[in-house]
Amino acid sequence: MANHQSAKTRIRRNARRTAINHSRISRIRTFIKKVETAVASGNADEARAAFRAAQPEIHRGVTKGVLHRNTAARKISRLSARVKALGA
Repeated sequence: MANHQSAKTRIRRNARRTAINHSRISRIRTFIKKVETAVASGNADEARAAFRAAQPEIHRGVTKGVLHRNTAARKISRLSARVKALGA
């Protein structure tokens, strides 16, 4: 158990940040699933709309530090390719 006041403070802070980061990652996953569901159903308009909503959410994850820059770029690129293939 932590003895120093600063260590106790860090434990509380880390628990808060973990909860916030977890909710951010969960939110990003939900947006990605919406795009994948729309692509699977074959609805091009719905897929495009879901992709437009997911894109800023993924970028926000990078800004907030829960996703790596390249991971976000890879996810967006793959989703974009699937949405584009659906429209063609």
